[in-house]
Amino acid sequence: MQWNGRVDAVAPDDAEQTPAVLWTPDPDEARESRIAGFARWVREHRDVGPGFPVDDLDYAGLHAWSVRDLDGFWSAVADHLGVIFHDPPTATLGRREMPGAEWFPGATLNYAEQALTPGPGRGDDDIAAVAVEEDGTEREVTHAELRDLVARARAGLAAAGVGVGDRVVALVPNSVETLVTFLATASLGAVWSSCSPDFGPRAVLDRFAQIEPTVLVAVDGYRYNGREFDVRETVAALRSALPTLSATVLVPHLDAEATLDGAVRWATLTATAAPLEFTPVPFDHPLWVLYSSGTTGLPKGIVQSHGGIVVEHLKTLALQYDLGPGERFLWFTTTGWMMWNFLVGGLLVGATVVLYDGSPGHPSLDTLWDVVVRHRVRLFGTSAPYLQACQKAGLTPGADHDLSVMKVLGSTGSPLSPEQFAWIVGTVGTHVQISSMSGGTDVCTAFLASAPTVPVWLGELSCATLGADVHAVDEKGADVAFSDDPVDVGELVINQPMPSMPVAFWADPDGSRLREAYFADFPGRWRHGDWLRATPRGSFVITGRSDSTLNRGGVRMGTADLYAVIEGFDDVVDSLVVDTTALGSTEEGALLCFLVLADGASLAAVEPAVRAALRKELSPRHVPDRFVLVDEVPRTLSGKKCEVPVKRILAGVDPAKAVSSGALRNPAALAPFLELAGRS
Repeated sequence: MQWNGRVDAVAPDDAEQTPAVLWTPDPDEARESRIAGFARWVREHRDVGPGFPVDDLDYAGLHAWSVRDLDGFWSAVADHLGVIFHDPPTATLGRREMPGAEWFPGATLNYAEQALTPGPGRGDDDIAAVAVEEDGTEREVTHAELRDLVARARAGLAAAGVGVGDRVVALVPNSVETLVTFLATASLGAVWSSCSPDFGPRAVLDRFAQIEPTVLVAVDGYRYNGREFDVRETVAALRSALPTLSATVLVPHLDAEATLDGAVRWATLTATAAPLEFTPVPFDHPLWVLYSSGTTGLPKGIVQSHGGIVVEHLKTLALQYDLGPGERFLWFTTTGWMMWNFLVGGLLVGATVVLYDGSPGHPSLDTLWDVVVRHRVRLFGTSAPYLQACQKAGLTPGADHDLSVMKVLGSTGSPLSPEQFAWIVGTVGTHVQISSMSGGTDVCTAFLASAPTVPVWLGELSCATLGADVHAVDEKGADVAFSDDPVDVGELVINQPMPSMPVAFWADPDGSRLREAYFADFPGRWRHGDWLRATPRGSFVITGRSDSTLNRGGVRMGTADLYAVIEGFDDVVDSLVVDTTALGSTEEGALLCFLVLADGASLAAVEPAVRAALRKELSPRHVPDRFVLVDEVPRTLSGKKCEVPVKRILAGVDPAKAVSSGALRNPAALAPFLELAGRS
């Protein structure tokens, strides 16, 4: 079934019908892709046996080999994509049990060296990064300039006492100085961790205090939605609450003359020219600490390694996204989201990274599309909510902008609905490959995404990424059959290790919290916490978080399915669906839907239409028992809806135990739920 250009194709009457094909690889272009070149290289340079695919475009065969022969696949990735080892590994996979897999034992390397060593796309005059701010300010940095700045910052950090294993934390926007500081930190073998400056003081402290930093780098303030926010008071509070600090560095972002008592100015930190050096560290040496959303208790510090991130990001960006030297890469993100860490990985493949800082909607939702055109971005990534906002605003990016250079549109953060797929094809362009991506902070990459040799089907994530042994399983751990029936969903599990899986949680010496987080339900297998449907085509559908799944009348369905219908109405700005059924209960509780409506809209007018649509497009079982108006939906700092915390509050759990207010973007949004639970 091919795409016919009509939005009504998004909802076939027959649940078993194959969805529309929205994009198909051009065979000639696909054979020139980096993934096809990788397949040819493996056939020519490795003894892979008769099971290896003979066709460069056989993605299913290549993927099957990648999870059948982990040693062969990951060693080929490292060799073909040019990982710079100081000490060579004695093996590819020394120990393969999860948790505790040991990758490339004996090897030493350095992430910053991989990103900064001259090579294709990294010549002195090649553009390494373009920084764009919402006020229109732009700055280009060549690789020669970047190397000089990193060397200077490295010398400044070393003078402040930073060495191997020490932590450098940063309250910073998506800027050149942030990129420089991260690379300087990595070059020393120190450990990086960042938060966006719009995080509140408690949220930042909950993260940074855990890892006992040596240096804090922070800006004086940031811009968002046309306003300026001074954060020096927050910086001062952080400094006083972090007793391990030897220095605080202030980066002037709003005011070139900004100062803070006792802080070292950025110009002082980078004043001394120095040779650019890289400290070799073991493959599994910590590179950075990312954080879980922290909806219950303190956010967990997720530690990922130099080597694991290097090989994983090389694989994903080069092979899944076909990103190469000199091409422009923009993913709209803040420094508090793992997609910033993924974005800067563009340097590993010689791409130019476009660092956008500010609101994607200021002065209009066209802003990011303007940046894509102006900087000739080939791979543009964003979030499903941004694309939904563009759709609801009636934007037609392809008609209003020349998007001919853009080849891939990535989306992550939440499932991309079939209606959004249709909108992209109809208004962005049929030449654009849609890459709906799912993975997460836990691995700083994707389990499910796209490939240059795989079609895009309506509403589906095109494929499991190479090396990701993805399965949908039932409660006993058995594979759920491939199906186009929305009912056939299972837990997303990964059966074999991947290099970027956490080497540890911070302050978890016996690994008990790590095991509980991912391996308690299916020992030896990674449980990710998503409901997944695997299709006969090798594509996948994420239907929501498995810990907030709706099981109504024996029919399981993810909340994403409901949001796709509910938020398709123009009068619905946002929504939150909560099933109040108690764990293990034989009787269903109420299904509640909380709505944020557009100005002038009324619940009396909206509710009947939403009920009818849910009954028709999903099932009568998934029509909420009650609709409730709220001013806003509570979200984590990374923008995720707080389904489980709200469910726990409504179940009578102490709010302080149900959710950490410091982990919320909008703590006041909890008020109506507390009132409903009788805790106002």
